[in-house]
Amino acid sequence: MSVSNHDPVDAVVSGEAWIAIYGMGYVGRALTAAFLRRGLRVIGVDIDKSKLNDIREGRVKFFEAEVREAIAEGLKTGALKLTSDAVEASRQSRVKVVTVPIHFDWNHRIVRFDAFIDAVASVGEGLSAGDLVVIESSAPPGTTERVARPVLESISGLRAEEDFLLAYSPERVYVGRALRDIEENYPKIVAGIGPQSLDAVVRLYSLVARKGVVRLSSTIAAEFEKLAEGVYRDVVIALSNELALAAQALGVNYYEVREVANTQPYCHLLLPGPGVGGPCIPSYPYFLIGEATKVGVSMELTRLARIINESMPSIVADLAHRLVVKHGLKPRGVRVAVLGDAFRGDIDDPRLSPTHGVVSTLLSRGYRDIIVHDPLVIKDDYLSELGVGLTNNLREALKDSLLVIVCVRHSAYWRLKVSSIVEFSGREPLIVDAVNVLHDDVNYSVRGRLLVLGVGDLKKCP
Repeated sequence: MSVSNHDPVDAVVSGEAWIAIYGMGYVGRALTAAFLRRGLRVIGVDIDKSKLNDIREGRVKFFEAEVREAIAEGLKTGALKLTSDAVEASRQSRVKVVTVPIHFDWNHRIVRFDAFIDAVASVGEGLSAGDLVVIESSAPPGTTERVARPVLESISGLRAEEDFLLAYSPERVYVGRALRDIEENYPKIVAGIGPQSLDAVVRLYSLVARKGVVRLSSTIAAEFEKLAEGVYRDVVIALSNELALAAQALGVNYYEVREVANTQPYCHLLLPGPGVGGPCIPSYPYFLIGEATKVGVSMELTRLARIINESMPSIVADLAHRLVVKHGLKPRGVRVAVLGDAFRGDIDDPRLSPTHGVVSTLLSRGYRDIIVHDPLVIKDDYLSELGVGLTNNLREALKDSLLVIVCVRHSAYWRLKVSSIVEFSGREPLIVDAVNVLHDDVNYSVRGRLLVLGVGDLKKCP
C-alpha cells in the first residue's frame, strides 16, 4: 500500500471522505464535536437507535455547551450523519474510530469484549484498502494486536500495515470537560502497529490536539499507559480513604493533615469518600490484573486498592448505622435521605456510583424508607430495581428524614448549611457527611449528630 496515493487523513481533511465514530457515548460525542469543529465530516455510529434519536432531538444531556452546539450545527449543515448501520458507515468512511467500551462483568469478574468485537467486525465488513482504523476504547494490554487486528483481517481479507492502517489512541477525558481535554488540556497519546499506521494517526490527532501528540513504541504500550493512569488514581484514592479512616479513629482531622502534607511536592493525597465509581477507574485495574496474571505477575497492591475502594460504600453505610443505633433508633423507623447519586460531583452519570453500594448496604441492614436526591441525575435503573426513589427536589428528599448521608461533592451541596437540612427535615436528623462539604453552622457535630468521614470520632459511636 502506498500511503501517499491512498492517504485517508488527507482525504478527510480535504472533505473528500468521512470519519466514522463508533459509539456515541460521552467519548464518542466529544470526539465527534472535536472533529466537526475542525471542519471535518463525521458519521456517528451507534446500534442504539433511541440514543441516536435523542442526539438528533437534542435530548442527550452533556455538560459542555460546545459539544451540544457542535453536534447541533453538524446535523444542521449535513457535516454530521447519524446511523445504526455500522457496516455501511465503514463503507462510507476512510477513517474509523472505535470508542465502543470493553466491559468488565462484575458478576462473573471477567472482561467482556462482545460489543467491542461486534463494532470491529462491522468496521472490517466495510473496510477498504488504504483506510485507517483507530481503537480508542480503554482495553486490556494486547487488545489491538490480539483482538482487533485478527477480526479486521479475517473479515476484510486485508492485511494491517500492508493494506490498511491500524492504530491505538487511548481516550483521556474527564466526564464534564471531555472536549477541552481533547482539544486543550492533554497531549494525545498514539501508537501504530507499524510506521505507516503511526504516521497516519499522528497526523489525524494533530488536527485537534493543541497540546500535541505523544508517540509510543507499540499499541500494547499505549494500552498499558491508559490503564496505568487509572490504576495510579485508584491506588492513591485507596490510600487516602485508608488514612482518613485511621485519622478518624485516632481523633485526627484528615483534611488538616492532607492540606499540610500536600505542601511537600512529592505528596499528592486525595480527598476521601464513599468509594470510586464510573465506568472507567473501577474496571481498569482488572483489565491489567487479568493480563499480568497470565504472565505470572501478581499485582497485590492494585488488588488491595480495589478491595479498599470497593468496601468504602459499606463502611459509610455502617458508620451511619452505628450512629443510628447509638441514638436508640430502629432502622425500620428511620427515613433516610441520601444526597448524591452521580459517580462523582457535577455530572449526571450514575454508572457504578458508590451511592448504589451505600443504599444496598442500608437495605441489608433493615432500612426500608430510603430516598436519593441528585440535582442532575434524572434516571437510575439500579435504584429503580431496588425500589428506591430518586428526586431532584432537595426539600422533598429531606422532608421527615431522620438520617442524611451526603455521598457526592456536587456544587449544589457545597457549604450547604446543617441548619437548612434540619429545617427541610422538620426533625433533628443524624447526618453523615462522607465528602466533607457541609457547613456546620449550628455545632451539630458537638452534639454528636454529625459525623464527617475523616473527622468524626468513630470510637464515640460504638
